[in-house]
Amino acid sequence: MAVPKRKTTKSRSGKRRSHISHSIKNVIEDKKSGEYRLSHHLDLKTGFYKGRQVLDPKD
Repeated sequence: MAVPKRKTTKSRSGKRRSHISHSIKNVIEDKKSGEYRLSHHLDLKTGFYKGRQVLDPKD
């Protein structure tokens, strides 16, 4: 069975895993309602998306 000759250092394994990370969510404040929501997503409180009424607003 193949066994590594030396221990893999933290920096070497970190370089290998550099593309594995959490991305920051793009949270914006809605212009009309003032609620926070994800960009390119529907505002559930008002039911608007891109200036159009898509859903009935929640009560």
